[in-house]
Amino acid sequence: SQFLGSRSSKTFKPKKNIPEGSHQYELLKHAEATLGSGNLRMAVMLPEGEDLNEWVAVNTVDFFNQINMLYGTITDFCTEESCPVMSAGPKYEYHWADGTNIKKPIKCSAPKYIDYLMTWVQDQLDDETLFPSKIGVPFPKNFMSVAKTILKRLFRVYAHIYHQHFDPVIQLQEEAHLNTSFKHFIFFVQEFNLIDRRELAPLQELIEKLTSKDR
Repeated sequence: SQFLGSRSSKTFKPKKNIPEGSHQYELLKHAEATLGSGNLRMAVMLPEGEDLNEWVAVNTVDFFNQINMLYGTITDFCTEESCPVMSAGPKYEYHWADGTNIKKPIKCSAPKYIDYLMTWVQDQLDDETLFPSKIGVPFPKNFMSVAKTILKRLFRVYAHIYHQHFDPVIQLQEEAHLNTSFKHFIFFVQEFNLIDRRELAPLQELIEKLTSKDR
């Protein structure tokens, strides 16, 4: 996406590429072009004649890549010592479980939690039965519920960065980049009702501030 050309190209995990020449690549290009217009409400809408699952899939990959880069810029500040728990302010703490490898939620440091989370998301995105990259291969029936879980978890990385690491974000002059990325993310999940309001509570004030100008 076009605001990722910042001087820091260090990603936390390897970038997930959408194959060039594929229909999903065309959709990604469409998303980038409409984002350039500056109207995010319009940019997130399902393009005419497109499949909702595919649109959600392309954007989920894009958000994974964006958060990957944003978190990559501040990993030096997010350590076992600075963040012994995964939190978003004093009222919200997250414990990790993925339902397969770790069934019972465990309390762990933020860097460990985010590593688990991003690895888990990567595994979902790489699963061809969940995120088919070949034309004509249908999305599974549970695709939307998986996508919602991915987006709910990716939100927690934004929440952690805003609450615990906003100072280094400002020092690194990544503030505009973070805000634009998060605003795009929020408009997208609002458009398709993908994250429960309760889950968004840690950043509710910020969400209201970022979205009120565009109602």
